[in-house]
Amino acid sequence: MAITVHNRNFKKSARKVRLVCDLIRNKKVEEALRILRFNEKKETAIMLTKLLNSGLSIASSADKYDLDNLVVGQIFVDQGQIMKRIQPRAQGRAYRINKRTCHTTVVLKEA
Repeated sequence: MAITVHNRNFKKSARKVRLVCDLIRNKKVEEALRILRFNEKKETAIMLTKLLNSGLSIASSADKYDLDNLVVGQIFVDQGQIMKRIQPRAQGRAYRINKRTCHTTVVLKEA
């Protein structure tokens, strides 16, 4: 049995979030939280910390899981919707800006 936690429409590109997710894949939850606490990409680390804490609260309320043995089994990031914006440029031209979002899924399982 596994615990699945989702975060939708996080306003960072999927490629940037995957860099942080690769650091905590297949680690114990305590170690993953420690890694995220001292990570340089703060905004992404805070979002992933909230996801892990949400999974831990689900596990503690279910009374089926041992909190010390929980491991980040799967963590993956998918591309979300792209907000398309226009920036004016010289001589009446327009330049498109893509503001990318991503969907993050964390699966916690017991070791």
